[in-house]
Amino acid sequence: MAILKLDKHNEAKEIEFELDYLASLTTQQRFELMFRKTQELLNLRNRRKPNRKTTEIIKRKPR
Repeated sequence: MAILKLDKHNEAKEIEFELDYLASLTTQQRFELMFRKTQELLNLRNRRKPNRKTTEIIKRKPR
């Protein structure tokens, strides 16, 4: 796998590099990548955060 190294931020080159990389993959490899990333996102979403406060309901008096 190639790595893109730039001295300065260049979004056009980053996008071109990403598209070239994805175009070099077979259909099966692209689907495997998609499924792996989907699983990764689901794991991040479902991971419990022990230090996080629970939500509170604040009742305000009507004016």
